[in-house]
Amino acid sequence: MARQVIWTESAWRDLDEAADYIAKDSPYYAAAFVGEARDAARILVSQPQLGRMVPEVGDVCIRELIVRSYRLIYFIDKDHVYIVGFIHGARDLSALWKREGESRTGDIS
Repeated sequence: MARQVIWTESAWRDLDEAADYIAKDSPYYAAAFVGEARDAARILVSQPQLGRMVPEVGDVCIRELIVRSYRLIYFIDKDHVYIVGFIHGARDLSALWKREGESRTGDIS
């Protein structure tokens, strides 16, 4: 069954910040990077179980795909896939989300 993929505000902000950083050196590579991230998210329409379970969370409904050095983190429910974060792989995910004061799934309405 196909699911609708929805990006949360915080995930769009994460992607935008990563693209801005890359664009300092190359606007071309920044645009290509955003395209790769969006393509990865589109795959989840038909294959939401494709990514691995996020180890820090331990919930089979919260998964991730790797896009270059970034983790595209998403939450699966019956009809939707919510992209909840786009985090550089070197960052401490647990500390980052705790510092922000949300689990990011709070973005899901």
